[in-house]
Amino acid sequence: MANYTKILVFSDIHYQDPGETIIGLDPRERFETALAHALAHHPDATRIVLLGDLTHHGRPVQYQSLRESLQATDLPVTFLMGNHDRRDAFLQVFPEADVTPSGHVQSTHDLGGTHLITLDTLDGPPYPEGLHSGRLCHARLDWLETALAAAGDAPVLLAMHHPAFLTGFTGMDEIRLLDDERFWDILQASPSRIHMLCGHVHRTISGHARGVPFSILKSTCHQMPMMLGVEGSSHSTDEPGAYGIVALMDDQIIVHTEDFALAALATPTSDLSSE
Repeated sequence: MANYTKILVFSDIHYQDPGETIIGLDPRERFETALAHALAHHPDATRIVLLGDLTHHGRPVQYQSLRESLQATDLPVTFLMGNHDRRDAFLQVFPEADVTPSGHVQSTHDLGGTHLITLDTLDGPPYPEGLHSGRLCHARLDWLETALAAAGDAPVLLAMHHPAFLTGFTGMDEIRLLDDERFWDILQASPSRIHMLCGHVHRTISGHARGVPFSILKSTCHQMPMMLGVEGSSHSTDEPGAYGIVALMDDQIIVHTEDFALAALATPTSDLSSE
């Protein structure tokens, strides 16, 4: 198969302080289980992408726990910032992470002809208490415009924590990427064939917005209940976590999701073609 590249994507892993949980779930245990499953079942993967909300409070001790977990793999890791992250604390623990001249955690990678472009949608500093929506400053938008120009008409996987569109989850839609007019102007002026890959909502969602296809991945830890049209962004439920497997094949971008806890319980079926 020509130009085949596979990347593993984990979103909203929400590392806590050691011993702390979220609705009774241990985020580190959940992520390490997901990572082990992904590495065992996809040994041909070439990169890991972490879609933001790496931690729950943006504390150095939480990023240090994540660093310890990532010692399980030698794959290169691309990091994104989410609303629960803090850049300064993250860079204390991951000083080798890709950072733009403006100080934002974003990068570009050529993956077999498909361009991975990652955006830092974290609003701040400063970080007002309770602020969870995303924003892109002029520096980040200028950088995005340059990155898309460099990609030309090649396929682009545009990874960002906050969706720039409505999902029907009212509470989460209120804290999506805000002030997005120039963002959409840049995308619609680009000849690149773009697929947006987002987190933040803690559900598996797909569709297209303004003609651009998108995929949203579940958290590895806790999920948003299926509560369309309900106010509030802190609803959580213990549904199975998932990770993404993105296959880049020639000019195609294919996004799969794996509910790793369910997959571990599954029993292989018989070969029905022999019956």
